[in-house]
Amino acid sequence: MRGAWPGRTDLLLECEEKSGTEGEESSFATMEKQAVEKARVAFRSGRSRPLEFRANQLKELKRFLNEKEQEIAAALKKDLNKNQYDTTLYELLGLEGEIQLALENLEQWAAPRPAEKTLLTISDEVYIQPEPLGVILIIGAWNYPVALVVQPLIGAIASGNAAVIKPSEVSVHTAKLLEEFLTQYLDKDLYPVVNGGVPETQELLKQRFDHIFYTGNCAVGKLVMEAASHNLTPVTLELGGKSPCYIDKDCDLRIACRRIAWGKFINCGQTCIAPDYILCDQSLQGQIVEELKMALKEFYGEDPKKSIDYGRIINQKHFKRLSSLLEGAKLAFGGECDEALCYIAPTVLTNVSPQDKLMQEEIFGPILPMLSVGSVDEAIQFINQREKPLALYVFSHNKKLIKRVIAETSSGGVTANDVLVHFSVNALPFGGVGNSGMGSYHGKHSFDRLSHLRACLVKSLSMESMNAVRYPPYSQKKLNWARFFILKRVRMGWLSKLFVLAIMTALAAVVLQLYFKRD
Repeated sequence: MRGAWPGRTDLLLECEEKSGTEGEESSFATMEKQAVEKARVAFRSGRSRPLEFRANQLKELKRFLNEKEQEIAAALKKDLNKNQYDTTLYELLGLEGEIQLALENLEQWAAPRPAEKTLLTISDEVYIQPEPLGVILIIGAWNYPVALVVQPLIGAIASGNAAVIKPSEVSVHTAKLLEEFLTQYLDKDLYPVVNGGVPETQELLKQRFDHIFYTGNCAVGKLVMEAASHNLTPVTLELGGKSPCYIDKDCDLRIACRRIAWGKFINCGQTCIAPDYILCDQSLQGQIVEELKMALKEFYGEDPKKSIDYGRIINQKHFKRLSSLLEGAKLAFGGECDEALCYIAPTVLTNVSPQDKLMQEEIFGPILPMLSVGSVDEAIQFINQREKPLALYVFSHNKKLIKRVIAETSSGGVTANDVLVHFSVNALPFGGVGNSGMGSYHGKHSFDRLSHLRACLVKSLSMESMNAVRYPPYSQKKLNWARFFILKRVRMGWLSKLFVLAIMTALAAVVLQLYFKRD
């Protein structure tokens, strides 16, 4: 659920939005560099590595969320017109669950992981050891400005890293709150918060990091990846795209539209995995429109503008972008705009063409176009002709049809007969594919993404005869034995039968010794 700036390719590299003098920019550079250097010194001290320290920092992060809930809600009200219930439900509860999951499983996640052996390594220790990467840069998004900063931060802390946190300057009140309070709870050297706009982000990207975690849009994602390439820094790019929603004829339209209306219009449509457009048979459009109307009336009343549960567009720049998409469109309902309040009513459009302007970019707002397709085959073809979306939704009673859509398309995630909820399942990796992103996180996936899974093998200096096959001079006989010992896999379940393996190992050593003496 990330922020996006569709159509903007110059946010990080162009100078048109910069402000301040050369001296101020130099000051920015110094501040960003100092924050990164302090974080690296703190990381190298080793204090972020002990599990006890990690657990304590996670508990402090949870305490921040609990104790500052009112302040967080007030900031989000100013930025996005979110009410307190919305803040708790969509920003904070999931984070508390993520922290609790990490605390419960931290010891297991960080423990050495046994690896499968061959007969050649049967007497060795072979395992995978997760270790921290180092200093992570987290660039957050404005649409869920707490959740999309704190969620990757949980993974960074759990995996023993330091993290430089850059909230989105677009959600200005939340960014200030994070800068003011977060370092009061967390180690201020290991987890500094750096605020600012384009110049500060540019300076941060000039620094060397061990991983960059960016949430935003594809255009800026490319710039982040380009900057990271100078230091061969790995990246996680949580991007966006046009997430399609196919509604089959064999479907309970009332339930489907209720769920779609919820997922599309929460946060005023500013959710990266919100359904971007609907694909359905032409004959269903009228009924879908009526069901969507009923659901929205239930959620927001006769006038959503008066509803405390309906949000606002983040700023006037995005308001103008969205309102321009409505020019010349065929409204099924909605379309009311108030620039002064950054308000756009829940809007549904019918008879939309694939060539229309709003089908060329991620909408990221409360506008839902409907396009006609004659069959599921046509829907699959339509989806596959475009960039891979972050999410894909299909509604049908027909399980075979659902499985077919899943099998014949590609997307970051997929949910059948609902929307958005796959994001809430910690066991599922959340991330994009292709233009919608790279890398995934949530739960253990966050821990693994921000860890180096180090290959470890510990041998004994005894039983040297077992190594005879690898030493010159070589022969066909040695090659035959090598093929047997290397290609024979040993399942970890066998290790419980230690006495059998011990006999096998000893026997193999004797046989090899005698064999090579004759050779």
